[in-house]
Amino acid sequence: MSTLITFEGIEGSGKTTQMDLLKDHLEWKGKVVRAVREPGGTLIGEKIREILLNVHGEKEEEGITQWAELFLYEASRAQLVDRVIKPALSSGAIVLCDRFVDSTTAYQGYGRGLDIKSVAEMNRLGSLGIKPKVTIVVDCPVEVGLKRAWTRIEARSSVAAGREDRFEKEAADFHGRVRQGYLRLAEEEPERVKVVDGTREIAVIHREICGIIDDILG
Repeated sequence: MSTLITFEGIEGSGKTTQMDLLKDHLEWKGKVVRAVREPGGTLIGEKIREILLNVHGEKEEEGITQWAELFLYEASRAQLVDRVIKPALSSGAIVLCDRFVDSTTAYQGYGRGLDIKSVAEMNRLGSLGIKPKVTIVVDCPVEVGLKRAWTRIEARSSVAAGREDRFEKEAADFHGRVRQGYLRLAEEEPERVKVVDGTREIAVIHREICGIIDDILG
């Protein structure tokens, strides 16, 4: 049964780790799984990712405006949905996506303060009408997430030139607004958006997520 499952959370929440573990679990059960990420997932999307996340650590000569940032995310998403997600779903695969429309609502809507209705309309256009069956929000306090994120960034920068750290450099209150945005989305759509406590052991979180997904997939 083709299904789109998305993973969300603030920086350092552990969502990517949990998505990778769920992929292994579903494949162990004999499911065909395609894992993708946003922004990125296509040649064009990865180039947009470099702009958005400042992969090479180069000093920006001009900052990205809030609306330009939004449009770039939607451009990457439209390419990913059309070239990867839709074909995978049509083939019957389960698609796991590391961030999707809820990230845009949380980061550009609640975090940046852009008009929520406008962001929702852009999400509808950028996703080509595709909506996740279930969204897992791995939640943790901002200070916990940022500490994890910077530890990860410093470890990776020792072996690679790129530093995807543009959002980690934002002030703590920005990340707080993003977190609250996610929690509000969960309140508005409890059937789709499931919040799990990301401060626990990785294996404990994984078991909870597997239970949620297994119940939904049957």
